[in-house]
Amino acid sequence: MIRLSNRLLQTTGLLLAILLSGCGPKWEETQKDGFNLVTNEGGQTLGYSPESGVQLLEIDGYAFKDLNRNGSLDPYEDWRLPVSERASDLASRMSVEQIAGLMLYSGHQRIPGGGFRGGGTYGGKSLEESGAASSDLTDQQKAFLTDDNLRHVLMTSVESPAVAAQWNNNVQALVEGLGLGIPANNSSDPRHEAESDEEYTLGAGGDISRWPNSLGLAATFDPGLVEEFGRIASVEYRALGIATALSPQVDLATDPRWYRFSGTFGPHPVLATEMARAYVDGFQTSSESAGTSGGWGFESVNAMVKHWPGGGTGEAGRDAHYGFGKFAVFPGDNLEMHKKPFVEGAFNLNGGTGKAAAVMPYYTISFGQDPGGDNVGNAFSSYFITDQLRGKYGYDGVICTDWGVTRPDEGMAVFGRTPWGVEHLTEAERHYRILMAGCDQFGGNNAAGPVLEAFEMGVAEHGEEFMRERFETSARRLLTNIFQVGLFENPYRDVAETEAIVGKPEYMDAGYRAQQRSVVVLKNQENILPLSKETAVYIPERFVPPSQTFFGDVIPGRWEMPVNPDLAGGYFELAESPESADVAIVVITDPENGRTAGYSAEDAEAGGNGFLPISLQYDTYTADTARDPSLAGDAREGDVLNRTYRGKSVTAKNKSDLELIRQTVRAMDGKPVIVILKLSNPTVVAEFESAIQGLVLNFNVQDQAVLDILTGVVEPSGLLPMQMPANMATVEAQFEDVPLDMEPHVDAAGHAYDFGFGLNWDGPIEDARTRKFTSENE
Repeated sequence: MIRLSNRLLQTTGLLLAILLSGCGPKWEETQKDGFNLVTNEGGQTLGYSPESGVQLLEIDGYAFKDLNRNGSLDPYEDWRLPVSERASDLASRMSVEQIAGLMLYSGHQRIPGGGFRGGGTYGGKSLEESGAASSDLTDQQKAFLTDDNLRHVLMTSVESPAVAAQWNNNVQALVEGLGLGIPANNSSDPRHEAESDEEYTLGAGGDISRWPNSLGLAATFDPGLVEEFGRIASVEYRALGIATALSPQVDLATDPRWYRFSGTFGPHPVLATEMARAYVDGFQTSSESAGTSGGWGFESVNAMVKHWPGGGTGEAGRDAHYGFGKFAVFPGDNLEMHKKPFVEGAFNLNGGTGKAAAVMPYYTISFGQDPGGDNVGNAFSSYFITDQLRGKYGYDGVICTDWGVTRPDEGMAVFGRTPWGVEHLTEAERHYRILMAGCDQFGGNNAAGPVLEAFEMGVAEHGEEFMRERFETSARRLLTNIFQVGLFENPYRDVAETEAIVGKPEYMDAGYRAQQRSVVVLKNQENILPLSKETAVYIPERFVPPSQTFFGDVIPGRWEMPVNPDLAGGYFELAESPESADVAIVVITDPENGRTAGYSAEDAEAGGNGFLPISLQYDTYTADTARDPSLAGDAREGDVLNRTYRGKSVTAKNKSDLELIRQTVRAMDGKPVIVILKLSNPTVVAEFESAIQGLVLNFNVQDQAVLDILTGVVEPSGLLPMQMPANMATVEAQFEDVPLDMEPHVDAAGHAYDFGFGLNWDGPIEDARTRKFTSENE
């Protein structure tokens, strides 16, 4: 008996089909490193792993992947059919277990290392002990991909673009050989923000292009620039194996104290709406050469817009990652405005993709906004998900919870366990509540067990037919996002191409120019700027106070030179002391309140309610005018109903920055002092503004971009995307849900540091941008 190899049988079958059809093939196949690439003449390009067991089928001279290995072309495998038809066909073929896995969105995965903090194993050993490659899958990743049918992976840090691409290929080869051959849809939080000490050199590449943060992009007042960023970032994402962006964050940042202010496009509803539209259009729209249909294609990245219906109204600026910040409040009855960047921006695109592919609700309880009185986190709310998002606004894309909402509540200040309003439910009951509210996916969940339990709860309440259709509805939405970016055709990356694309010189240049345009000059007394190359400049060392990251990692305090001396020395003369200097430049950050801003476990243990002010000034602030009682609270045992902090005091952890400015002013003895303020939140600059001659805002860009502005290499063009408050009294008086309702600081020259203000060398900027976004009609 002669045994023919699968590959020989496949080739023989294809040749026979060609002879019988009387026409030649319209495709050709080439071998890449670890996968094969199939080019269909006038059709889709396919990629598959020879090790996965997937075979090729030839129909009408074209090649197709037989993903379920049944020897026939099923509708979901036919790239000629509409995405909606393919998604419906595949959803109908999936088991409940497979759909449950599709509903999972993994916890954060480092490459290498896996897991939230790393610590993944390779054959039961650490990476170093195992001898595994950095691009290999961890044991835990293999388990959730294989046993739990998970197909949505959140990537965080990667060792290099090449490692990311190869890791993606390893993931895709594994899942392509499982079940129905559904590819992985890898995703990322924003990863293009600049590092301050990086140096830009014209024509040089990097590990990824570097851009301002979202608030810095907003400071350009240029939606076209944001769309350009999206187009470049999406190409880099796809080269890394990333097909979904967990962005943009379009919350209106109407409370200036919010920890996540810098991740937004600011508080102005029209500017934020236009930026949201531009960002999503940029990410989702492929170029014509890479397009497939309706604007989608192989350069497209699904955008997951967040956080519905707006997360920027936490009472007193507190954040809902923690129990002390779980309530969003609306004292100005202004909820509808917060939906504007979603409804009029992300759901109303100029490009062919039409709307953002996915939406993420925020953790918060939108207190008192459900007419039925149901105060639960937004992902659990049938009112906000089904009645509003699905019903009133007709959104039929994917809705994915924020990370960790099904985990148990473990205390007021424990990070990332956020079942707000449903603390009494079991984990499986929370999953069921989310499904019935209308969500499709569970952020940060690697295990299918609770989803399957939720399915059985639904069967008991509504019957199996109802729950099967409920699951298929979510499956169709989730599969649509995988189909429309071409992952079913080719999820693989050519590593050499990835290395050539990510951070290539033209992308680095575009990002650097955007950084320059984001810098805002607020004060330029007696035209001290721009500085000449002959100017002798003193830059004092800065103390960086001890801190914790958003995720709780401890960073010890240290002294540092805030600007690389070698870099600064290329722009002007560096003076060793104030006495030998013509000008001093002091680099500071905005006031730092710490990871658990607004709450103190020590205060609670001492008999207080635990709540503290969040201060936007450096020196000690006492909240004598704070509201009492609070607008929202929780009467449950172990929680707090009245969350007032009236009469309590706090001091910024970096009060040393204020002291550094004052010391430098004294040491310069009348000579000019310029402050570079690295800004994440609006700041009370009244504590030092009158004593200095220059004030420049840096929205997380490279120091080099700021130095270009200081020395006139580029003229400043950035504008304030928010207000700088006159004092903390106006901060306390403003409403959390109302934009731009503070009294702005007015400097010694009479300039109000209000939304849209900024200086160039001729004075206050007045141009088409300011006319458009700061007019009374807006």
